[in-house]
Amino acid sequence: MATNSSSSSGDRNNPETRQQLGPKKVKQKEPLRRLKTRENRSKRGDVHGPSTVYVQVVGAGSRDNPASLYVFSEYNRYLFNCGEGTQRLMQEHKLRAARLDNIFLTRLSWKNVGGLSGMILTLKDTGVPECVLSGPPQLENYVNAIKSFSGPLEDIKLSVRPYTDEAHSDDTMIVYQVPVFAQSGGPGRRLSPRSSSPPRSPVSPKKDDMDSNSRGGGPRSPGERRTMNRDTSLVVAFICKLHPKRGSFLVPQARELGLPVGTAAIGPLITALKSGQSITYEGKEIRPEQVCTPTYPGPIFIVVECPSDEFIKGVCTNQQLRRYQTGGTEDPAMLVVHMTPESVLKTDEYKEWMERFPSSTEHLILNEQVSTDHNVRSHKIQAQLNMIHPEIFPELSSSQSKEPQAALHVLNVRAECLLKFQLRPVMEWQRDAIPSCNAEEFVQEASEVPNFLEEVEKCRKICSSDAAEPSGPGEKYPEVVFLGTGSALPMKIRNVSGTLVNISPSQSILLDCGEGTFGQLCRHYGEDVNKALSKISTVFISHMHADHHTGLLNLLYQKERAMMTLGKELSPIYLIAPTQIMTWLNQYHDCCEEILSHVNFVSNTFLCDRADPPTQRTSSLIKAFLKKNDLQKFQTCTVRHCKNAFACSFTHHSGWKLAFSGDTMPCDGLVHIGRNATLLIHEATLEDGMEEEAVEKRHSTTSQAIGIGMKMNAKFIMLNHFSQRYAKIPLFSEDFNDRVGISFDHMKIHFGDFKILPRLIPALKTLFAEEIEEMEERRGKRELRELELRQPRGSSADANNELKLSGALAAAGRGAKRDQEASATNDVEAKRQKT
Repeated sequence: MATNSSSSSGDRNNPETRQQLGPKKVKQKEPLRRLKTRENRSKRGDVHGPSTVYVQVVGAGSRDNPASLYVFSEYNRYLFNCGEGTQRLMQEHKLRAARLDNIFLTRLSWKNVGGLSGMILTLKDTGVPECVLSGPPQLENYVNAIKSFSGPLEDIKLSVRPYTDEAHSDDTMIVYQVPVFAQSGGPGRRLSPRSSSPPRSPVSPKKDDMDSNSRGGGPRSPGERRTMNRDTSLVVAFICKLHPKRGSFLVPQARELGLPVGTAAIGPLITALKSGQSITYEGKEIRPEQVCTPTYPGPIFIVVECPSDEFIKGVCTNQQLRRYQTGGTEDPAMLVVHMTPESVLKTDEYKEWMERFPSSTEHLILNEQVSTDHNVRSHKIQAQLNMIHPEIFPELSSSQSKEPQAALHVLNVRAECLLKFQLRPVMEWQRDAIPSCNAEEFVQEASEVPNFLEEVEKCRKICSSDAAEPSGPGEKYPEVVFLGTGSALPMKIRNVSGTLVNISPSQSILLDCGEGTFGQLCRHYGEDVNKALSKISTVFISHMHADHHTGLLNLLYQKERAMMTLGKELSPIYLIAPTQIMTWLNQYHDCCEEILSHVNFVSNTFLCDRADPPTQRTSSLIKAFLKKNDLQKFQTCTVRHCKNAFACSFTHHSGWKLAFSGDTMPCDGLVHIGRNATLLIHEATLEDGMEEEAVEKRHSTTSQAIGIGMKMNAKFIMLNHFSQRYAKIPLFSEDFNDRVGISFDHMKIHFGDFKILPRLIPALKTLFAEEIEEMEERRGKRELRELELRQPRGSSADANNELKLSGALAAAGRGAKRDQEASATNDVEAKRQKT
């Protein structure tokens, strides 16, 4: 059989593929999984272009959920930008990360990379072998910086593909990176709306002065190097072109031409013809167009961020983007995704640039003017808990921007969470996946739970007849708001650690600040989030695990914005944290964005008993934050978790005392500093019966946490930091009493609520009866397996144990699917906690 090539791909000869301003990197070996998938497709003759491709909104660009896109094909998965909360949304809405090996970043801004460290850890824990980050060259520095708290990341191969490298091409599409530079400013200058002045030049902590604040002037050594690697004048746009989809093989026409349809010999012939090659069969030449439908060209979509006025000219005059507009040298874009604020959309220059695309081009806009619900499961559980006690479980709010939308002259679509634009097989918008958030439906669903309404009524009668004790003058304060009560990684019901203590109408302390803490503040306070931010004067970080501190930078940036909006002067936050946090903050400051001027740093070690005397500067900072918060004392102690992990307690001048465990096994040091606390907030990561696993992961069980509270004579104990296997409610132990409560995200309590909190438990148990039953079945299976392992085979009790075990396994069948989901979550969580 002779063949003649009749087509060739022109994509590889595109000039954009040749933009290599740096050395060409060695091409990495592909993962075995991908090679096997491609081999199987090749056997089927399916070697060109996927059949299904769509672009889907994850975060629509609201203040609490920054803009991010998920691109799906049956061959690959991609993510464009990864702000805080992206991982949580993907988990809630079942957007799988297991095959996500390419993440594209438009700009090295916390808004775009705030969730990247957590996402990388999750990809590592789920077994993704390699992930490539494309975008600004400084991403290399960012990856090095996150290793200061994530560890070496040896189980995942991380690499950076800067815009200076060749275009990325895989089984789905080819992606060209297009650099766009701001027209004013330069390296080291912030061009974002957060600040209009150059950053200060803080000194990094020296070995003999690690306790001192890392802010302020002073000599620099070696040289003024600190901001040389930072470049906020660059954004990267992405031009994505799908590979052509070969036409279908026409069986009737092939039969008429005598081809061996239905035999093994037809496979290679189909492959050649669908690849655009003519063949000769039994002396007859057969051309592709005789037996195949035409090839479908690969549609193009563009992702562009224009974050501020300084970038408008760079975007609108860019010649590479111009090629895909009307009159350009390439096929016009089918979709342009604009991650662009309303202030830029309103400018005449940007409007005219949008109008230069043909009328067939669709425009998708992601910014703070969107109106959509992202975290539906949070709203659902809060609406149901609100039925039990409306003050302790307040309804969630949404913070909508009041800025009017730009009057654009092209048809455009405003982003909504899970909105899809399908590129193949049919080009169309798809809205069927957009989540519905209807509080009435959530309440109705809870009302149908057997006996729930009866328990709610009993609870209300008890609470009204047994009114809350006053906690003294100004009983509204202190007020404790639980923003994140889960462990390890953010999930749809429980976010990671964050607890806000509102000490007075004007001052608040934040205890830990995991990823997404600011988003939780937005959903809790709604339009009043700026006021809530303005009151936070002090942040305590217990240790350097990612689920306890990676929300800090966003909190600092958002507080700066809040103070500017409220017309108030910005003062640095007092940051009480392990010394090691400054390694991370210094590296991010040096290579990414200015941050050090936002904090006055005090090392946790200087607040421990018998600590070395602090420097004069640190001593003055300690006195200042105590006075600011009207505190008599603030103590820390090391705890039994990872290295440099701390708990804290603080005593108010009015006499109340609060102790916070951070992450720890039972710890006598905490008992000491928390002695006679009014409230102890203690982690209870695992249920009773899992003491061995608790030791392995260096956490506490429920009864161990309660035991510490009793030992320190705490007036009341709130349990939190639950394993994500207890997504809705933890299992209760026999040690629960009228001095113990369990925390939920967005729960708000006062000291006067201590008598009420235990009375809520019957209603909570009824609402989550199904989940409790399934958890108890899992516990029963685990206990029987442990018993079987301890019992010698062939003993008299062996047969009885096997009967019990088989019965437990059969009973657990009802929750098999949920068990699978829980197991997957637990595997990732277990790996994260071990790390």
